[in-house]
Amino acid sequence: MHIPDTKVALSTASVYPDNTAIAFELAAALGYDGVEVMVWNDPISQDPDALRALADKHRLPILAVHAPCLLITQRVWSTDPWTKLKRARAAAERLGADTVVVHPPFRWQRQYARDFVRGIDRMAGETAVRFAVENMYPWRYKDREMLAYAPGWDVTEEEYRHFTIDLSHAATSRIDAFAMVDRMGERLAHVHLADGSGSGKDEHLIPGRGNQPCAELLERLARTGFAGHVVLEVNTRRSGSPAEREADLAEALAFTRLHLATATRVG
Repeated sequence: MHIPDTKVALSTASVYPDNTAIAFELAAALGYDGVEVMVWNDPISQDPDALRALADKHRLPILAVHAPCLLITQRVWSTDPWTKLKRARAAAERLGADTVVVHPPFRWQRQYARDFVRGIDRMAGETAVRFAVENMYPWRYKDREMLAYAPGWDVTEEEYRHFTIDLSHAATSRIDAFAMVDRMGERLAHVHLADGSGSGKDEHLIPGRGNQPCAELLERLARTGFAGHVVLEVNTRRSGSPAEREADLAEALAFTRLHLATATRVG
């Protein structure tokens, strides 16, 4: 049995609306290999010194920083999107994280969207930190579809150096996740593992509870010697209690480790 070196991390977004400190406590208690910090309205998530103190306290490395790209984080670390990315890069460098996760711009961020592909490439050339651009999805309401991202939600249409695949987003966009992974090829640097049913909502289900090829993707990553991180970015807001949430996150970790273990390695 081959056990790959791939680290399995917990996204701090997985405990929302609880704070970053709770995510570190749960990740350490359950045996995750590290944490991805979602920078959002929680002041701890915005403070590298506070994050370093949590990492040291729990002896848990910060493997990635998710830049504040969400609608609810428009004023976090400035209203200028390039300033946000520079601060995310600086935080990653200071904390020892090797990846910054970033979403493509919203369509109404016109100047940022026009410059995004060239700008991300330029910033990636200035650091050892990888800027892994994440696949998104069309926004839907009833039978209507709105293209909210520019240059587009399918990030494989652009020549980014590194990608993040998010399987919940793949489900929401109703695409073949494996086809997208094939297009990403060796530029796939980071995985957000969560499941989805293909509804119009970005569900972030516990892996195994939707229809996405979570197990098959993990097995493929193990066989091919994937060198990035796998991050559980799941929605636990419907967990009935703190104990049920802990059980959900333990199940997600066990699922991931089980399917990362494979009898053979190719390549």
